[in-house]
Parts: sequence; structure tokens; C-alpha cells
Amino acid sequence: MNSSTAVVIGGGVIGLSTAYHLARKQFGKIILIDKGPVGDGASSRAAGIITGLLWSETGVLTRKKSLELYRELSQELEGYTFQDVGCLNLFDPPSWKDREKLLPLYERLAVPFEILDAAEMRRRWPALNPRDEFIGLLDPLGGYSEPHEYIPALTQKIRTLGIEIREDQKVTGFLMRNGRVMGVKTAAGDIEGDAIISTVHAWTPQVLEPLDLCFPMKSFVHQRYVTKPLTTAVNIPAINANPLGGYIRLAAGNRLLAGIETEAREEHRVTSTDFHMSMLSAPAELKEKIIREFVPLVPVLANTSWETEKIGLITFSMDGEPILGPVAKLPGFYIGTAFHSGGFAYNPVAGLLLAEFVVDGQPHIDVSPFSPDRFDSQNVDAYLATTVRQAEALHRRH
Repeated sequence: MNSSTAVVIGGGVIGLSTAYHLARKQFGKIILIDKGPVGDGASSRAAGIITGLLWSETGVLTRKKSLELYRELSQELEGYTFQDVGCLNLFDPPSWKDREKLLPLYERLAVPFEILDAAEMRRRWPALNPRDEFIGLLDPLGGYSEPHEYIPALTQKIRTLGIEIREDQKVTGFLMRNGRVMGVKTAAGDIEGDAIISTVHAWTPQVLEPLDLCFPMKSFVHQRYVTKPLTTAVNIPAINANPLGGYIRLAAGNRLLAGIETEAREEHRVTSTDFHMSMLSAPAELKEKIIREFVPLVPVLANTSWETEKIGLITFSMDGEPILGPVAKLPGFYIGTAFHSGGFAYNPVAGLLLAEFVVDGQPHIDVSPFSPDRFDSQNVDAYLATTVRQAEALHRRH
């Protein structure tokens, strides 16, 4: 029997998934801690869209596995179903040139896709009316998850697997022994562990400050809205509408969910672990902007109005790729963060990869491009010294 202890910091979907996969690998004792309730941060404010058609080989391989795991979880978790409606990635002619270069990569990695013109998109989904110049890249394996279904279902599952969840416990420091991270300090007392895994989101700089760890991460405010129920049923895929700077999908109860970027808005600097995403706000005119931008694409949107608004943060690394894996200078310490706008999409595989690093030493997918050790310290300092607007960050949507 494994007598080791793992401490997972952060109760969002990345932390929940990590704890789940550690338990599946029979690691030993697993403690998950969060400064608030589980799922109270960005995870509950996510769009939940997932596509496997990303921009790098590592991204494609990891998302391919993530989609497999979502389908397995859909069978395993009570009260959760992955909505496999496909994911339609829209491009205008200029942006299509860059994405078209990736088609050989998708073919080589056996990731299915279809290229659709506007007429074909209208034929398949009569509720859609894309501009004539739009190109659609359909991921037939893509889709979405409802956060309000997935988070409690996964939380309940890990409880049944014997994982201890400690909510409302803020990490205030770390226990060190001979250069190795051996646990965490909290207001409720110290927690020792053989593996410490940080999966916190925008609070990462503040949480890791006692370890003298600094990563090139920037956070941006993002907002998404859900309509009142539609009067007629609508059939559309999940849509990453890149030319419109946002996305739209179906939501529970015959609703629509849509989100949009605020390109001119500067990064949001989190300065304290006391920060909560309820402190964020979005310009009121964004609701009208979404209607203006998206009604031509999804005309039925004109027949309803917004019912709810959720505002959170999306977090990007300097090169736009996630930060995931062990930290070489701190044995016993692992991190998974900066999943751009795709934390929900990555979470099944991110948890598996982190568990494999902890238990097996190496994951089954080479994720060295995600390594926390890939950044040059001078470049990190220079990047963090700048103030970036969202339009200047690498565009990474789900």
C-alpha cells in the first residue's frame, strides 16, 4: 500500500482532475485544499468549449487525449454528460492562411476535421448564417461541458475515491527540507506531503512568492453571458467565432451562451490571494456588442435577451502555451497553470499528466514544450515589467 501523501493546491477543474487521476493511480493519501469553496474561481465562470484543433503538436496530442477522457467521464460521473455537438472554428480569409498551414499536422496526428464553406455551414445548421467569406474548420469530436454539471459531479467522484477536500484554507507558505518542498503552511496548520502540486489560476504569483518562483503569466478579464430560454429548439455546434472575437454555444434549458473579448482592456494584475473574481466588472455595452456582432451569425439570438452574466479571468503564459510539470530546482513540487482560455478544455488530460509526473516520473505524452523550466529569467523579468492589452496577447481560444 502506498503511504505517500500528495497535496493539491487549488480546487478548480485542474486541481480536481489532478486529485482524481492520482486516486485512479492509487497514489496514497491525497489532500486537495482551496482558499474558498471548490470551483469558486474561473472554473465556474468558464464557457466549457473544447476543440482538439490547436496550434502546436503538443497541444493537439494533449487535446486529443482530453476529448477521449471527457467521453469516459461522461459515462463515469453521475449527473454529467459531455455535449458532443462538434466544435466549429470560424476564420476569415486572412486568419485562415495561418490555420491552413496546420492541416498537415492534424492529418499526421490522425485528428479528424472538415473544411466547410458558408453554404455548407448553412445547409448543416439552418440556424447559422455565416458570412459568405467565412471558412469553417469543424472538429467533429469537439463540444462542450456545462461547468455547473461537471464540477459537482467530479467533486462527488473524488470524495468517493477517498480524497480529502479542505475548503477555506489559504496557503500561506511552504515547508522545505534540504531544498525539497515537503508541504504547505496554512492558517489551520501545516500539511506535509511527498508531492506538492499547485494548480491555482491567477493567484499563482502570490501563492508561489515564498518559493521565489516567478512565471511569465498575465491575466485578462473575460465575460460570458447566458440568454433566457429560446421559444424554439436550436441545433448548432459549439462555435469559436474568431473573426468576431468570441464564441457561442447552446446552454442548458434551450439557452445560448456567448462570450466576447475586450481587446483594448489592459491586463488585470492580481495583487493578493484575497482577490475574488466577484470583484471584477465588465462594461455594460458589451451585452449590446455581442448582440450586434453575433445576431448576423445566429439570428435567433435576436429573439431573446440576456439572463445571467459571469466575469472571470483568463491567464496566458508568455508564449501562449500552458505551464505544466515538475519544477527542476524544487524537487517534490509540480505546477499546472496558464491554460489561456482553455483550462476547462485541458483539465482531464492536465490532471492525468500531472499525476503521471508524480507517480511515474514521466507522462505518456511528451509535454516538454509546456515545461515550467522553459523560460529564460531575463525574458521573464522583461515580460512582467510590461503592461499588455488583450489584443497584444497571443490569441488562444479554447
